Amino acid sequence: MVARPLLAPPRITLSRRAALAGLATLATPGLVGPAEAQSFESFVAGLWPAASSAGVSRATFDRAFSGVQPNPRVIELSQRQPEFRRTLGDYVDVRASNKRVTNGRAAIREHAATFQAVQSRYGVPGEIVCSIWGNETSYGTSRGEHYVIQAMATLAAAGRRADFFRRELIAALRILQSGDTTPQNMIGSWAGAMGHVQFMPTSFHAFAVDFTGDGRRDIWTSIPDAMGSAANYLRRNGWQPGVPWGMEVHAPGLPGNRGQRKSFDGWAASGVRRIGEGSLVGGAEATLWKPAGEGGPHLLLTSNFNVIKRYNNADSYALAVAHLGDRIRGAGRFSKPWPPGEGGLTHADREEIQTRLNRLGFDLGDVDGILGDKSKQAVRTMQGRFGMPQTGEADRAFLERLRRG
Repeated sequence: MVARPLLAPPRITLSRRAALAGLATLATPGLVGPAEAQSFESFVAGLWPAASSAGVSRATFDRAFSGVQPNPRVIELSQRQPEFRRTLGDYVDVRASNKRVTNGRAAIREHAATFQAVQSRYGVPGEIVCSIWGNETSYGTSRGEHYVIQAMATLAAAGRRADFFRRELIAALRILQSGDTTPQNMIGSWAGAMGHVQFMPTSFHAFAVDFTGDGRRDIWTSIPDAMGSAANYLRRNGWQPGVPWGMEVHAPGLPGNRGQRKSFDGWAASGVRRIGEGSLVGGAEATLWKPAGEGGPHLLLTSNFNVIKRYNNADSYALAVAHLGDRIRGAGRFSKPWPPGEGGLTHADREEIQTRLNRLGFDLGDVDGILGDKSKQAVRTMQGRFGMPQTGEADRAFLERLRRG
């Protein structure tokens, strides 16, 4: 995944989407020359009064900034634009891929006692917490590689989002002051999101918990603390225990624009039936959403779906977390496939293309349905062998030709 997004606790920080949109406007090309380094040093020196007022000691401050220089790579990453936009269906299928489901099931088995304890304390299903872990850092395998103090100081000194990152930087210094972690362990994304569940520093102060009781809120190296913190985040943002995020249903002919709220019983009375796990009963209220129109999945969404959006204010993210959680629990993909995307290909079509190209000797790595640079080069090569225009872009004609061998 790209640089970890910013968390968005209510009334504490900007939404991660807004924060990243703002970062795209950064104009500073880099902080590498003597003048820029001197400016960075001046910024750090000017930060001390605010840090001191926030309760940060001089020793903690000096230790946090010892040897720290501006990082041009952080500026570069902050200006990077995505190469392409995925459809909602592609996004959800990639985020809830078979590999991520397999790894999630393994993680929830390995840490079963932790997830059971977290669910018991906060009322948030373990598979939802595990899904957030998977979506944020691929179950801890991709937590970022930047020293958070350096990254946020670089961005704050560069300007444009100075107030935001200055506030987050002071919050990060307070974390070091409290002894929850050390400068060596305070590693995260280029934008300052930290640990297994990618909390921004202000989110950490608001929601991180010491689940193990060892006196530290360690979301970097303690899986129980990290999972407990994510569950606490959701619960304090309104998660209703015992209520699902929603479910896939069959609701032909009914408007799916989320414009009407009814109880499950009310939707059942309107002819809606649940797909898969039992009947549609209960008093929990939900809205009907057909994100891909009549031909795609039909979904009932409860208020807990919107709680997931407090973690990342995007329908695509919330649906990916919800669907991955269901699949970790044992459910399958949505019964109705998403409509084809670019080139008339579904996610399953792109996975098939990657599988067939791997069998032909191309080293594309894991099959994930994302046709990146290696896949495009392989497609281009095979298009040449097939006598097709060598665009590197796969479509249905290419897939059919690939099937014929």
